[in-house]
Formats: sequence, C-alpha cells, structure tokens
Amino acid sequence: MTHDDITADAVSGPGGTPPGPSAVRPATTDTDAAGRDTAPSPADAALPPELAPAALTLFGDRLDLAAAYAELLATDGVVRGLIGPREAPRIWDRHLLNCAAVAERIPSGATVLDVGSGAGLPGLVLAIARPDLTVTLIEPLARRTSFLIEVVERLGLAKSVRVFRGRADEAASGSSGREPISGDVVTARAVAPLDRLAGWSLPLAVRGGRLLALKGSSAAAEIEEHADVVARLGGGEPTVQLCGVGVLDPPTTVVEIVRERMVGPARPAAKKRARGGRSRRG
Repeated sequence: MTHDDITADAVSGPGGTPPGPSAVRPATTDTDAAGRDTAPSPADAALPPELAPAALTLFGDRLDLAAAYAELLATDGVVRGLIGPREAPRIWDRHLLNCAAVAERIPSGATVLDVGSGAGLPGLVLAIARPDLTVTLIEPLARRTSFLIEVVERLGLAKSVRVFRGRADEAASGSSGREPISGDVVTARAVAPLDRLAGWSLPLAVRGGRLLALKGSSAAAEIEEHADVVARLGGGEPTVQLCGVGVLDPPTTVVEIVRERMVGPARPAAKKRARGGRSRRG
C-alpha cells in the first residue's frame, strides 16, 4: 500500500469533515495533577486474562496480529488523536472484540467497505480476524488515512486491505478519475444516525449486499424512526442482530439492511413545454 492510493481531497459532506491542516495532534499530557505518568504505554494494550478465551475464539491463530494492532492503537493511536487516552485500557473489550464479533454476519470471501473507518474500526479488525475478506477503508481525513496506511503496512495486510481517502459518496460515484467502488458488505461504527448512514452506505453495496451498522441501545429506536427513509433508499426492512452471543457479554448490536433495489439519485422534474418549444409560464 502506498500514498498513490490516496488522491481525493477531504471535503465537507456525507461522511466527511471540512478540509484543513492534517498535522498530527500533540501527545497527551505526560503527567496528571498528582504527577503520575499518563503517557501512552504498550502496557495499556495488554489482553486482560478474563477476555483471552473470547479473543482466541474470535481471532484464532491471528490473535498475535490483533495484539500488535491493539498496541498501535494504544500508543500511536492515542498520540495522534484517533483513540482517546481513557479508551486505551479498554481497547480489547470496547473495540477489538466488539468489532470482531461482526465477522459472523459476513459471507466467506466477501468484499467489505468500511465507511468512516477512523482508526480502522471495524474494518481493520475484520481484516485481521478474517483473512478471506478483501477490505477497503473509506476515510476522508488525511491524518487518519496516514495512520491507516502505516498500520496496514506494519501489520502486513497490504494484499487484502486498501485505504481510500474520500467520502462515501465519492467512493460510490467515482471522483478524480477513479472508478466507482462497491462491495458485498458495507460496515460502519459510530458514524451517523441510521437515515444518513443508509444514504451514504447503501449506494456502496451491490444489489443483495448489506449494510452492517454497529449500534448500541438506540438500535431499535433508530429503526422505528428511519425505516421509511431506508425503504426509499432501496433498503429492505432493517433488523437487529446480536453478534458474539455466548462469547461476549454483552454481545455486539448490529443493524442489518439488505440492499434490495438499486435507487439512483433523484432528478429534478422536467419543465412542461408549450407548443413551439417554449416553456409555459406559471
């Protein structure tokens, strides 16, 4: 993976943020008010013993690769502002295992597009847990895509993982001379409410493909509120899936939407024309 894969500028809009300086954020304060060391440490990424059985179940013989990613999140990820310092000790239960459980909803050999990938959650986690998948990480911010490219290279995932710098709608329609991309599965975590997320993500899914949106306790309420919008976008009835039952406590909550119809962008109605080719005046 090289920087040649990143050609689109980050602009405001669906799944994106306004362009601006992409400099790395400064490291967190080295000491707290009591003078205790708070600098990022690889020790923060240690796998808690009580989570080891779940981690082994979800990652199998790629657990060491997951551990290497956890360390990168807890150190470089914190320094560069992609992971909050308070999240570092909770990387395994709150982030890695939570994301890895979603793999059970993805068919073998699928093409996965991860919208608003950020630090690589859940896209990189799925690529680690499932080497049969081909994953594209879609992220508009330069500082985040730089981190993702470095992680992909350091973990040796370049053959199965691509980083796309741009918004979801740019990926779906193609821009800057690039071909549109689509996939069997589109994933997203903590990106947007379901109506906006479906608008950005469903155009990326092939017909019969699906959106897997990691949600929390709001899942049922979002479905009730936005089901009509999802239907207008060509999606089927959203369903709530619990992933990792019997492995994680609590399991991961996922809203799953199948793209049943290909719905193109709305076009303005043509003006009625009078005889002689002139438009009628209102």
